[in-house]
Amino acid sequence: MCAAPVQGQAIPAGVDVEKETVITGRVLGGDGEPVGGAFVRLLDGTGEFTAEVVASGTGDFRFFAAPGNWTLRALSASGNGQADIAPEGAGIHSANVTVGV
Repeated sequence: MCAAPVQGQAIPAGVDVEKETVITGRVLGGDGEPVGGAFVRLLDGTGEFTAEVVASGTGDFRFFAAPGNWTLRALSASGNGQADIAPEGAGIHSANVTVGV
């Protein structure tokens, strides 16, 4: 069975954030509360699917990507939502996705 990996908040040991581009965030409901278990998709600048993870119980997600223009799309029982992010280089870049609004 194939499934998207569940995410946590901590960056794994051994990840050099001075060399890696990390996109992190949290899925939030319209009330601002975290939405756990949402499927979060990473779409490239042309809208093509690149990766998918399952948000942790606290709504956290993480992707390792390249600098550029990305769209984060969250799909949950509470609704769907998306956010754009454009990291210009290595480091941790954050964007929350609000669903059900």
